[in-house]
Amino acid sequence: MKILILGDIVGRPGRAFLKTHLGNYKLKNGIDCVIANGENAAGGAGITAKTANEILGSGVDAITLGDHVWDQMNFNREIDDLQYVCRPANLPDSNPGRDRLIIEKGGLKIGIFTILGRTFMGPKVSCPFQTASKMVQDLDAKTDIIIAEIHAETTSEKEAMGWHLDGKVGVVFGTHTHVPTADGRILKLGTAYQSDLGMTGPRESVLGRDIDACLGRFIDGMPRKCPVASADVGMQGCILSINEKTGFANSFERIEFRENGQI
Repeated sequence: MKILILGDIVGRPGRAFLKTHLGNYKLKNGIDCVIANGENAAGGAGITAKTANEILGSGVDAITLGDHVWDQMNFNREIDDLQYVCRPANLPDSNPGRDRLIIEKGGLKIGIFTILGRTFMGPKVSCPFQTASKMVQDLDAKTDIIIAEIHAETTSEKEAMGWHLDGKVGVVFGTHTHVPTADGRILKLGTAYQSDLGMTGPRESVLGRDIDACLGRFIDGMPRKCPVASADVGMQGCILSINEKTGFANSFERIEFRENGQI
């Protein structure tokens, strides 16, 4: 079982790149399942049912979300109808949407969940570590493979989650900061780990946003809109080869794919 996991999809450029390239990339690399974070897919902040369905139609099998989950108006009324989209599991139970996904690929059931970190993050959420343990306990008997995401600001909180779930899930991957980290590896008990997968969007940017606008904010502190950038678009993430009997990773590879073939 080969699983491709992609970092945050940023705006129209990220969505368009997937629509154009993901199908061929899957065929060329023998990918069985694709998971992507979509919390920045609509205008760079949040997601809508329309953009979620566009991403799914491009070949993504499951979409996770993050702290921008409710940024788009009315998405709270749409999410329950999106069976392949899950919101962070440690949001209050009163929030709409699924707190986990179970999808079937190649006769195997894959459990997927995401949790929000609490350090330097806005939403008031339950303890990510306790929530992750509960999710694993709930999914263990129902699935063959468990995929866990931590959407968080600090590397330390992400690394701590990796060790917390080592030997309990197939992979723990981090998202949110839009810059890929170079620490991808398989931990000592068999769980694959990377602190941040990066993003699927424009690299000639500041985290996917227009350079001049973001730079101006840092220089003079004046508020200004930071639209989604458009140049040097590509996708970043990882490919896992999962042992179908154990649910753990046989191999882990960080990937970066761009139209011009550069890295």
